[in-house]
Order: sequence, then C-alpha cells, then structure tokens
Amino acid sequence: MPTNKDGVMIILSSPSGAGKTTLVGLLSKYPNFETSISHTTRAPRKNEIHNKDYFFVNETEFKRLIKNEEFLEYARVFKNLYGTTRTPVINNLNKGKNVLFDIDWQGADQIKNKKLDYKLITFFILPPSKEVLFKRLSNRHMNDKFMVEERMNQFNRDVLHWINYDYVVINENLNDCMIRILNLIKAELDNGSKDYDQEFIRSHVEKLTS
Repeated sequence: MPTNKDGVMIILSSPSGAGKTTLVGLLSKYPNFETSISHTTRAPRKNEIHNKDYFFVNETEFKRLIKNEEFLEYARVFKNLYGTTRTPVINNLNKGKNVLFDIDWQGADQIKNKKLDYKLITFFILPPSKEVLFKRLSNRHMNDKFMVEERMNQFNRDVLHWINYDYVVINENLNDCMIRILNLIKAELDNGSKDYDQEFIRSHVEKLTS
C-alpha cells in the first residue's frame, strides 16, 4: 500500500537526440534516485552494457513478457520494442526511492493512464534548435545519414506531445538542464514556487516547428 514515504515516479521524454538518456544518467547519480532499466529488442550501441543500460532481449522474449502482463508500459519505437517491467519499479518506490524513467511519449501516456497511487512528475526535453539536434544526431549516427533523416522527420511529430507533460525543459547545456529539472522536482515535492514560463516554451516549440 503506497504511503507518503514512498518514492516519486519521474519521467523524462524527448525526441531522439535531445538528451533525455544522458540527463537520466546524471540525475541517477544523486542520492535516492534510481533508474528504471528498460527491456529492448534493439541491438546495444557502443559502450552500452546489458543489465545496466538496458535488458537486451529478442522479440520472442519481449512478447512473452507482454503476454504475461509484466510491463508497466511498452511501445514500438523506430522498429524496436521498449518496455518497463512493473515489479522493480514498485519495489523501489515502496523503499522510498525516486524512480527515473527514460521513455518516449507513448510509454509516458501508458503510465499516466495506469493511475498508480504514487506521485508522478513528467518532463519533456527539447533541443535549443533544430540545427543543434541535427548536429547531435549526426555525431551519434556518423555513418548512417538515413537514420539521421528518419529521426529528424520523427522530431516534427514527437515535439507535438510537449503539451501533455508537466514541464518542458530546453537542453542547451546539460548541467544547467539537470539543475533546472532538480529544482522543479524539489518545488513540486515541497509545494514551493516554480520558475516556469509555459508561454516561453510554447514560443520555443513554434520556432522549432516553423
């Protein structure tokens, strides 16, 4: 049974390349923050470690977990499946740990719709400009121009989901972005005043999509 000593669920979503995975990694270094490790059917990227960055499984195993209703959320993203199993998340929340989710808008919607009895704070991360996003994606996928183009096209669709999040944060500088997220989490938990201008965000989104 959830209590006021339970942890908080904190979702970070973003279009590909905007920096949510890096931010989750930085936030997880703070006391009492645990990262929810997702299952995925995609191949590991360079330097990614099984059981640390993701649980890398084949599609058969992933579908077995779906059939057994073990996922809190799952979605197909860029032809690969991603999902969060329920038990580790609930166990950490019950221990008072704040659980970080690195998931896309589809997964965020599923978790919100579950209406779990734990506090949920959602963040959508945006790049400072399309030019910066293109540069980040090009550095990540140096030998695959098609993949970069595919993710830039998807950006125009993903960015429209910003309105469904509690907060939108622009990732121009990683450290500044991380501190802003931490300050907003603290303000939420302490019922303090929040330095947040939704009209500024709306204007930024219009620039990104114009």
